[in-house]
Amino acid sequence: MNKVWKVKERRDVNIIKQLSVALNVNMTITNLLVQRGITNYSEAKKFFRPQLSQLYDPFLMKDMDKAVDRLNRAIKNKEKVLIYGDYDVDGTTSVAMMYQFLRSRIKDLYYYIPDRYTEGYGISLKSIEFEAENNISLVIVLDCGIKANKKIAIAKSKGIDFIICDHHNPAETIPDAVAILDPKRIDCKYPYKELSGCGVGFKFLQAYIQQNNIPEKELYDLLDLVVVSIASDIVPINDENRVLAYYGLKRLNSNPSTGLKAIIKLCRLEHKNITVSDIVFKIGPQLNASGRIEKGQKSVEILVENDEKKAYELGEEINSNNEIRKSLDRTITKEALDMIKLDPRHEKKNATVLYNRNWHKGVVGIVASRLTEHYYRPTVILTESDGMATGSARSINNFDLYEAISQCSDLLESYGGHMYAAGLTMKLENIPAFSRRFEEIVKKTITKDQKIETIEIDSKIQLSDITTKFFNVLKQFEPFGPLNPNPLFMTENILDKGTSRCVGKKLEHLKLDIVEPTGNYTFLPAIAFRQADKFDLIKKGLPFDICFTIGENTFHEKTNIQLYVRDIDTKNL
Repeated sequence: MNKVWKVKERRDVNIIKQLSVALNVNMTITNLLVQRGITNYSEAKKFFRPQLSQLYDPFLMKDMDKAVDRLNRAIKNKEKVLIYGDYDVDGTTSVAMMYQFLRSRIKDLYYYIPDRYTEGYGISLKSIEFEAENNISLVIVLDCGIKANKKIAIAKSKGIDFIICDHHNPAETIPDAVAILDPKRIDCKYPYKELSGCGVGFKFLQAYIQQNNIPEKELYDLLDLVVVSIASDIVPINDENRVLAYYGLKRLNSNPSTGLKAIIKLCRLEHKNITVSDIVFKIGPQLNASGRIEKGQKSVEILVENDEKKAYELGEEINSNNEIRKSLDRTITKEALDMIKLDPRHEKKNATVLYNRNWHKGVVGIVASRLTEHYYRPTVILTESDGMATGSARSINNFDLYEAISQCSDLLESYGGHMYAAGLTMKLENIPAFSRRFEEIVKKTITKDQKIETIEIDSKIQLSDITTKFFNVLKQFEPFGPLNPNPLFMTENILDKGTSRCVGKKLEHLKLDIVEPTGNYTFLPAIAFRQADKFDLIKKGLPFDICFTIGENTFHEKTNIQLYVRDIDTKNL
């Protein structure tokens, strides 16, 4: 699929020059800073050297005083407390963090992760029965609950109090809980709105330790769990999230919890400087696999385990689940792609809606992402569960998927999500009507530009610009993520050195050795994942353009700069 490359306009040249002098770095670097809204030395210092002192006062969050008071009362009265969270990585890390902190303070402390298949997302009726049967009087909910009005009303009638720590958008009416901590509440004046669910839980504990004069270190030791949630939930890594992620990565690389250490080992990351990317593509999927294939409870088990041997045994079970998940992912993705290829009507559609009653519910979200990447259009993947059609949806850049699904709400039993990802459930007989309606809505609202994948490039540079000093400064932009992406560069008219080759189990990747046809003949290695189809064109010996990020590759204990190629422009080859 053809992509459009768009180089961002250079910002105010005078500001870029002044910042370049103040920081003693080149203008390409300072242009990247200005693109991120950093225009002076003090802002740059705050960006490059985040401090935990920059974290906001947790009591600025609506209901925080009520939440802390209720927790204090539960501890004082030796109540039975349950920690409840979603089955994804954000939910399980949230529960693990809260449990790790409270288990030395509350004797009768439980945790509960709903089963994806028998209970579904959010607070379940089964969990309320469990709480009532075990005389639990306080439930701390993490990463869900903001729309659980009916369920919490039922629990309240049974004498169960709730503290909700969520980060999703609330409905017009919020649940009748003791306290609702959610920076996205309309009446909440907390200055940062993009915390993960685990991040909201962290702020709750931060308020608790402040009021009870507990050393901050005890809480900061749990930041490895917070950064795993931030990275896996794809929340913006700016402002307060940048501080939390920065120190979370320090903890993850220096002294991770026993459970995370086991996961790191299974991911073969123990001798590597772990980045957000490693969490997104390796650590996160391992933890997510339990909730997708078996039970999310197992992810919490490993995250709160202090015995190294037991943690590793649990890790091997989780790794086994992840291998099953990967196999299902490959199989179902191929089946879905084949469905589209075999039905010529799909070619001209603006959206993809596919249903197969036998597809595994735990991987339909991943498959939706794969198809969105492949065809670059809003995609809904549905399977059958408990006699209903249920599934996941994914979107393309700048298209509001949630709004499109909302316009089909009369055909749905339930739905939730945001602009780029959503979950939905409907009656089986409503699938054809939903497919037609969703296609009509997308056709009416999607723009011509939205249909073409646009790659936004930060700056044009020469290969000779990529020096060790340049890369060392660039590394200080980490941690990368939404609103602070890994800078994407473009270099024109480069050549294959003559040693490029296809690599990978199926020879699907392209290993490049590239040079510029200039006097200094600068040579750099590069890797272009899933772009082996361009090998024959590149071997012609003609100049081509690439866009790429800059990273490192370690081989035989030697680390070198390596380019990670996002796309290759071969139109002139």
